Amino acid sequence: MADDTGFRERLARQGEDALGRIAQDLLENPLINGAIARAFEAREKAAQAQEVAYGALNIPSAADMERLTRRVRSLSQRLEGIEDGVDRLDERLAALQGSLDELTKEITSLRKTLPKERAAPKARSASADD
Repeated sequence: MADDTGFRERLARQGEDALGRIAQDLLENPLINGAIARAFEAREKAAQAQEVAYGALNIPSAADMERLTRRVRSLSQRLEGIEDGVDRLDERLAALQGSLDELTKEITSLRKTLPKERAAPKARSASADD
């Protein structure tokens, strides 16, 4: 069994080495290298022609869609920031409203006690006039 495992590993290693050499030889071959370069150039020209055709038909290209997607993400992040700011502002306004309600209660309480104090001096001055 150990011989079987060693044989498999050796065979796999030799196969990988052979494939590596073949790939290296193909990439170093000027004919293959030139064909690959021409294929990439043709692909680029086809993509440019497709983009021009889409533009003529007023259809957004993949690049247009990618730019639009990035812009929407950016706007979404900005909107989230604005929403967070509005939430913080709402919390601060609620706290101010609570403080304002307390002040209103205190003022109301003071107004209730104030007329009693004003009435007392008038009564004193009326009795002083008699």
